[in-house]
Amino acid sequence: MRAFLAVAEELHFGRAAQRLHMAQPPLSRTIKQLERSLGSPLFERTTRTVRLTLQGEALLGPARAIIEAFDEAERAVTHAAAGETGKVRIGFAGPSSHEPVSDLARAMRGEYPGIELELTSFIYGSDTVGQLMSHELDMAIVRFASTPSPGIDARVVQRERFVIVVPEGHWLADRYDITMEDLADEPWVMLSAASGSVVRDALFNRAHEAGFMPRVVQQAPDSWTIMALVKAGVGITLSIDSAFTSLDPRGLHIIPLRGINPYTRASLAWRSDDPSPALRRVIEMSERVFPPEQHDD
Repeated sequence: MRAFLAVAEELHFGRAAQRLHMAQPPLSRTIKQLERSLGSPLFERTTRTVRLTLQGEALLGPARAIIEAFDEAERAVTHAAAGETGKVRIGFAGPSSHEPVSDLARAMRGEYPGIELELTSFIYGSDTVGQLMSHELDMAIVRFASTPSPGIDARVVQRERFVIVVPEGHWLADRYDITMEDLADEPWVMLSAASGSVVRDALFNRAHEAGFMPRVVQQAPDSWTIMALVKAGVGITLSIDSAFTSLDPRGLHIIPLRGINPYTRASLAWRSDDPSPALRRVIEMSERVFPPEQHDD
């Protein structure tokens, strides 16, 4: 196609050969092979002139389209190899992860618009790691109860404080902070055990350390439903402060939890052996969007 277009635009085999940086005889053979392949003459040749036939005129548009498509394919392959195009599937738990996901997506869109971030929410704890290891996700925001699983790399993107959420008018609503020991007799609203939520696990672990078993009166499928139930006076809940960048706090009082290590951390996690260049670009961008010094105690 490139040979055909060069001759069609120059209407001279010698000049077309020079333009293509090749000798004239191979160019002539290339055009003859193309004509045999298409079953039609593309040029009328005399000793003095070269003109396009009707069939040659008809080929001009499709030939340019073929070259453009090939160039686009070549660019796509090059950009994919450089990590400038591709898809990265990211899972996260809910409202507490909205801000870091939003910050990362905004930065990627600005610098690497060819990389698509496919986002999946409401994935908690062990489910997240399982979906990473089964290649259902490429990356996830997860709160590890301990060190990451073997085969998983991670870096902290957000430090978060545990908080107790109570409704307006609750007897604890005017407290500046609170300990788990203060909450032994309270009814609780939480995610289900099947959710794998690290925050739910933290409630039971901290309650056990404080010497009581939480009385869970209602389970809910997500954080929005939990807060609606708390607002309605069904019970109180343990949450993290970052959730309220997305949750409506009206009708609620958010009280910092006091005690040993009142913090948790959200980490960006991925498979250690994932070779995806696009994933590497997202990891590199996360290092710029979430500098590690922000998360030191």
